[in-house]
Amino acid sequence: MSDDNDVTLQTFRALVENADHKFARVRDAPAYGRVNQNHFFHKVFKAYTRLWKYQQENRAKLVQCGLKRWEIGEIASRIGQLYFGQYMRASETRFLVEAYVFYEAILSRRYFEGSEDSAKDLGVRSKELRFYARFLLVSLILNRTEMVKYLMERFVALVDDCKSTFRDTNFKEWKQVVQEIVRFTKADKGLSFRPMRYCAIFDSHQASLPYVARFHAKRVLKFHDALLASYHRNEVKFAELTLDVYRMIQCLEWEPSGSFYQKRIVRPKENGDVIDHSGASGIIDMNLAADMADPNTPSNPTKATLYRPSVTHVIAVMATICEELPSDSVVLVYLSAPGKAGIQNGGPSKYSRQKVLSESSDELNSGMSESQNNGKSESSGHHDNYLWFGPKGNSGSNNLYPGDLIPFTRKPLFLIIDSDNSHAFKELHGAERGEMAALFLSPLRPVFKNPNDVNVHNGSQFTFFLTAPLSAFCQMIGLIPNEADTDVYNEAENIIADAFSEWEVVLCSSTIMDLVWAQVINDPFLRRLILRFIFCRSVISFFCPPEESELHLPLCLPHLPTSVAPKSKAVRSVVVQLAKHFDITDSFHFTDT
Repeated sequence: MSDDNDVTLQTFRALVENADHKFARVRDAPAYGRVNQNHFFHKVFKAYTRLWKYQQENRAKLVQCGLKRWEIGEIASRIGQLYFGQYMRASETRFLVEAYVFYEAILSRRYFEGSEDSAKDLGVRSKELRFYARFLLVSLILNRTEMVKYLMERFVALVDDCKSTFRDTNFKEWKQVVQEIVRFTKADKGLSFRPMRYCAIFDSHQASLPYVARFHAKRVLKFHDALLASYHRNEVKFAELTLDVYRMIQCLEWEPSGSFYQKRIVRPKENGDVIDHSGASGIIDMNLAADMADPNTPSNPTKATLYRPSVTHVIAVMATICEELPSDSVVLVYLSAPGKAGIQNGGPSKYSRQKVLSESSDELNSGMSESQNNGKSESSGHHDNYLWFGPKGNSGSNNLYPGDLIPFTRKPLFLIIDSDNSHAFKELHGAERGEMAALFLSPLRPVFKNPNDVNVHNGSQFTFFLTAPLSAFCQMIGLIPNEADTDVYNEAENIIADAFSEWEVVLCSSTIMDLVWAQVINDPFLRRLILRFIFCRSVISFFCPPEESELHLPLCLPHLPTSVAPKSKAVRSVVVQLAKHFDITDSFHFTDT
């Protein structure tokens, strides 16, 4: 090795070490809160820009010194990780697209499929496995269905090959990852007719747009932040993304325009020099926000997604978001977890609002637990109403009570509680500390025509209605979509879209709509959630046995106008039309209305 090559290799290794050091710092940064991390992100992207440029300009020398293709792939994979991490913090789809571009380049150029020596190196194969898992996650969130199928095949084959090659190594964790992705895609297969992201073509209704534009409440709130948390045993997930949170994430984002999905070769300038990044198939500079932004869509609300969080973690993140919330903004909080149904016949106990207030006060003043008597709890029905954020077993520290949320009602909240004990949170209504909260409370039990054919672990029915209403409708009545019936389902989507347009007119023409709803109705995401709630409530009200309505109906507080109640003409007619469209009127209880 010549002295010149030796210096080149040493410089390259130093750049790798420097970039990895900065990467570790950014990777461990909190994924929520508005503490300014831009300085650190700029530094790490600049480090990888310098590293990538150096290996491009000195590729021949580095190869002579023994540089392996998988090392180039590892650098590109780190850049993909950086973009994905920034997407999770900022909720900006452009970062997700850039992560996809880098991962796709690694795949197409086969950076990890090098020599025979690499195939027998456990460390290299582990890096390849991690690459496939990360690329699968990005492809899932971007809804690249064909790529997900292809990656799954390659990933399964790679795990099998590793088990065969490295017989002394336990690949139990990777086999579990395979099971997760197979289960996830199976649960989400064949149930999407239109994008879950907000798409102007499908979700913006021309007939009602003037009414929405003219509607002016006394106060208008901007949807600024969302907290999405889920904790269920055996729920469908991949990595740290559960199926319900996956659906909610997409429901709260804009669908990028078609042109934005196309690959672009961008030549940014750094210190006045033109850098050709075509070899990387991506962009490596945080300053390129203007070049990477989709000019056709607004920015997404920022989302903090929590996987199997502790109660204290949920509260800490809520506190951070509320503390940093700009004025005239609203936070959406989605909590999905099992609960205790109280002590009255399996239903929510009828404890008073005063008890909720006293609980919050007692906890703040005393900091005492329920156990005061030799470790024995003397709990009442009131204390049995909570969401359970914890593993198997029972511990008060895992219980999220309605009173725990009261301090955050000093800021505007849009709360979605998806639980078999959601109705316990009715007591928040009227107990707020400053801002009346908007509450969506799920049914206590889902309802299906063929319950034996539905896996209850495959996501919540209520969340499904809020994110993909027609798909949830079909699941409820036992319809299995197929390609031959595409026209039938497209017509059903049009029926629902026309209904939403009519309901927008009804809501925006109402003079009695509560300010809680009026102040958020202008936001497209929250308005769509309200419309889907109306649809969900009406469909279930006619589908479930009337004597079981208390178990199966979702609730909203404060109440929406009676003009969009399930039995109102504007709402009932849509359910009748859908039932006739699918020839399933005998499954509904229209005569009882």
